[in-house]
Amino acid sequence: MESKIAVVTGGTKGIGKAIVSRFLNEGFNVFTCGSTESSVENLKLYMKDFVQTGMLQVSQVDVAQKKDIQSWALSILSLNPTIDVLVNNAGIFLPGSISEEEDGTFEKLIQTNLASAYHASRSFLPALRTAPISHIFTICSTASITAYTNGGSYCISKFGLLGMNKVLREELKNTQIRVTSILPGATFTDSWASSGLAETRFMKPEDVAESIWSAWNLSPGCVVEEILLRPMQGDIG
Repeated sequence: MESKIAVVTGGTKGIGKAIVSRFLNEGFNVFTCGSTESSVENLKLYMKDFVQTGMLQVSQVDVAQKKDIQSWALSILSLNPTIDVLVNNAGIFLPGSISEEEDGTFEKLIQTNLASAYHASRSFLPALRTAPISHIFTICSTASITAYTNGGSYCISKFGLLGMNKVLREELKNTQIRVTSILPGATFTDSWASSGLAETRFMKPEDVAESIWSAWNLSPGCVVEEILLRPMQGDIG
């Protein structure tokens, strides 16, 4: 029996890294990417056993560039015409207000957080359609439903990302492709590491990965459309 295949954008650290690890440990072959050479090499070293067996392939991809995503997808699909899981995880956080954030922030966040998921979904949809059951997960945020000061273009990009995934869900209702939006609150990743708050105040990246794995394992006749996750105290996102 051939291993199932998962594609995870932005899987070299944080939530993405936890998702990659979860699927690898369940026997999936995983393709993922990072934005820098160092992040790619660090993941390869950290998961060297999976790299050596061929279960994990990591590429350097600038997800803010449409052509880079499309080229990466083509390289995967040339050898794997069927994809079982796509996780649109890549994203960045830049704080600021609409009136004061640095010029170009809006474009950078829209391209990285929203357009990357749009182009990845379009690129992999034909391969997702060929699987008996497949699933698209998109990592949105509590910022997708709650605007906050200093959120600026980040909130705008995440509101758009949730909207895009809702459209995908409608378009794919009559197919075998399930679509789920994941809305994590404050998760202890690099974005929060310098906050000064205790790590125990945050969710773990593994919590998000576990919610995805659970949703994937539901029966074919069921889909979780949205998963909202928050730290227990619920006061930091």
